[in-house]
Amino acid sequence: MAVYALTGFSLVSLLSFGYLSWDWMKPSLVANVATDPMEKSPPPTFTRPPHIIFILTDDQGYHDIGYHGSDIQTPTLDRLAAEGVKLENYYIQPICTPSRSQLITGRYQIHTGLQHSIIRPRQPNCLPLDQVTLPQKLQEAGYSTHMVGKWHLGFYKKECLPTRRGFDTFLGSLTGNVDYYTYDNCDGPDVCGYDLHEGEDVAWDQSGKYSTFLYAQRVSKILASHSPKEPIFIYVAFQAVHTPLQSPKEYIYRYRSMGNVARRKYAAMVTCMDEAVKNITWALKKYGYYDNSVIVFSTDNGGQTFSGGSNWPLRGRKGTYWEGGVRGIGFVHSPLIKRKRRTSWALVHITDWYPTLVSLARGNLSNVQGLDGYDVWPAISEGKESPRTEILHNIDPLYNHAKYGSLEDGFGIWNTAVQASIRVGEWKLLTGDPGYSDWIPPQTLTNFPGSWWNLERLTDGLRKSVWLFNITADPYERYDLSEQRPDVVRSLLMRLVHYNRTAIPVRYPAENPRAHPDFNGGAWGPWATEDEGEEWEGGRESLKSRNKKKKKKCKICKLRSFFRKLNTRLMSNRI
Repeated sequence: MAVYALTGFSLVSLLSFGYLSWDWMKPSLVANVATDPMEKSPPPTFTRPPHIIFILTDDQGYHDIGYHGSDIQTPTLDRLAAEGVKLENYYIQPICTPSRSQLITGRYQIHTGLQHSIIRPRQPNCLPLDQVTLPQKLQEAGYSTHMVGKWHLGFYKKECLPTRRGFDTFLGSLTGNVDYYTYDNCDGPDVCGYDLHEGEDVAWDQSGKYSTFLYAQRVSKILASHSPKEPIFIYVAFQAVHTPLQSPKEYIYRYRSMGNVARRKYAAMVTCMDEAVKNITWALKKYGYYDNSVIVFSTDNGGQTFSGGSNWPLRGRKGTYWEGGVRGIGFVHSPLIKRKRRTSWALVHITDWYPTLVSLARGNLSNVQGLDGYDVWPAISEGKESPRTEILHNIDPLYNHAKYGSLEDGFGIWNTAVQASIRVGEWKLLTGDPGYSDWIPPQTLTNFPGSWWNLERLTDGLRKSVWLFNITADPYERYDLSEQRPDVVRSLLMRLVHYNRTAIPVRYPAENPRAHPDFNGGAWGPWATEDEGEEWEGGRESLKSRNKKKKKKCKICKLRSFFRKLNTRLMSNRI
């Protein structure tokens, strides 16, 4: 086994502080075992479909919740999780759009064409319109459906908007990140616009209100105006705790002793979000929903370590396929759970919420083909075995190919230069370039010993393109077993081959200058008509060929060409 040297802070030093000796099974950190697992007081029976509140946070690290031993205060989340079921074998995707698309469709991103990167503001791309979404299925089951928060599933034409994809109401942002107060978002130098929408209109009048507060207040308003006798689904996709790091001063003051400024601001944002969840829970009780409700809490990807987040003691960060990028915080809180106050190690993936919640709503799944998710409610509520035995983390054919990967290294059946990752049983395989890969302790000190940026680049120089870990025995991915167990490597590569045969082409079109907010009154929003939609969708090659075919008929070709050149110059200067 290779011995890795850390810049200014050795692995031995980490061990001496007890960081890497953190006990994965230690009850005080990850488990709250019920005194009576069978719950002497039986939970309420399902007399009618439950109200469903799905809370998704943005860029919250695995370590950044109280019951994972964090220095950040999250009393509400800790209590809800302790009284419900903690999901400690729960997986999400490493970045924003993929997690959201898989939640909404119940399908792996290779089956929606969104397997590469995110949907960017100027791309003519969105969640495929042929997909029947989770809120649409819940509408069929008689639910009122509402979304509050971050969409990030495309908006280039109106058919892509949340209100056209199954939500009765929407208040939130369409792009990936905005200012928490002004709701401005810049996609490069001088490509800035306002991004807060009420339904399909721009919500100019809401500017100046801190988004975490605004979204929690909107949820309370929805609950106050709805009847608890009728089932409701509310998808609360907090912007928090994604950059920019902004929080009301009173929350920052609580963490004034933290020397690391980014960590201090980040911690304040997490605690602010925790209080917003408290207000939502209070509203559920005040307006009569709580006794027949199911609250699901999930993060969307791993924390960004250079922006205050921490995934300790897991390896990696947001944007990587190491556990720090894909293992999420998750729990379910509900009076309807049969076995409460426990920790579940059942394997669960974010795609599983689609069939699980539709089944809870007594909806019809018989006409939905090709789901990659499973109904995991029996595993959550009753402690039964999870029906899931494997997870395809992803296959991304467009990501930069690993320099040292080859078909030969993949036994002639898989090109190991391709970025991919899969979990089968207790085994996890990564190929290609999985991303920055070190173990980053929480950034709580003013001057962290050594260069923590270099710590993250620990394995950049290794000539490898295949890694294998027994995640059950080695959840921190310290011991690569690819050379010792080539039989397992080959078996998992065959599973990648199987999944790759079912993948559809990547949808990642070139950016279009017509999306510039200046052409939309200063706000981000739809810019293509319904007829134009198919012209702009698809890959880069198809977009280019279609443009050539329609060049003579296009009335604004010269203008489009001018802005395309301008866009190229702006992109060349992008930081």
